[in-house]
Amino acid sequence: MTTGELVVVTGMTGAGRSTAAKELEDLGFYVVDNLPSSLLKSVVELVDASRGPQQPIAVVVDVRSGAFFDSLQANLAHGVTGRHATLVFLEATDEVLVRRQEAARRPHPLQGSGRLLDGLQRERAVLAGLRGDADLVIDTSALNVHQLTDRIAEEFGTPETVRLRISVVSFGFKYGIPVDADYMADMRFLPNPYWVPELRALSGKDANVSSYVLNQPGAPEFLQAYADLIAGVAEGYLREGKRFAQVAIGCTGGKHRSVAMSEELVARLTARGLDARAVHRDLGRE
Repeated sequence: MTTGELVVVTGMTGAGRSTAAKELEDLGFYVVDNLPSSLLKSVVELVDASRGPQQPIAVVVDVRSGAFFDSLQANLAHGVTGRHATLVFLEATDEVLVRRQEAARRPHPLQGSGRLLDGLQRERAVLAGLRGDADLVIDTSALNVHQLTDRIAEEFGTPETVRLRISVVSFGFKYGIPVDADYMADMRFLPNPYWVPELRALSGKDANVSSYVLNQPGAPEFLQAYADLIAGVAEGYLREGKRFAQVAIGCTGGKHRSVAMSEELVARLTARGLDARAVHRDLGRE
């Protein structure tokens, strides 16, 4: 029986360890967060006994482990777990890490009474040895959450665990277009339910509005063509290592036409075996 992989994730606070761990869990790894390295061998033995040695394991180690780093490096160097181990180090620039920590409104674990930047500099010094030993260093400075998960999936995913995830986002043009959309379509070619008094207060998730929109001339044809388009590029995206696609469907206010069409597009993509979900960015904003 093939022995599963052991991935150890460490790196700077704010560089994306939690995101990487969540993606590894989605890829089928048994994930343990903030594990003292002295327990690494014990965890592997417990997983081997309960789930079998083929179960891949991911362990997240952060600066709070402190003195355990030396034993972690020794354990990995001497192969005490009996598994092939990959040490992943996540980093980012100080400017980016400060911005992320401030946005999260969380102090740095090594900050003490000093500045956030002081904590980051102490952390870099503590982690310097691990970074030098890392098998894979990922700089997340210019990566968003989806791009980081894509990178982790490229390294550790398998054909069975890696799927294209499609978000169909409804939006209102009057609130601005989504800047990260891969595809964008304009539903303002369809009559607006806003001008139908009995539909105005409803949304595209209501059956009456959905029926009104989907039965308009051009709506079925658009849905068929767009579903064909997205399904047609899905495999190519996966071949190129892209695991997240965002399809934006807009109307004037993001309440009626875009919502109804997004919901129906997701239903059609799901029926084709694709992993699709609807996100209504501006619904309830008016």
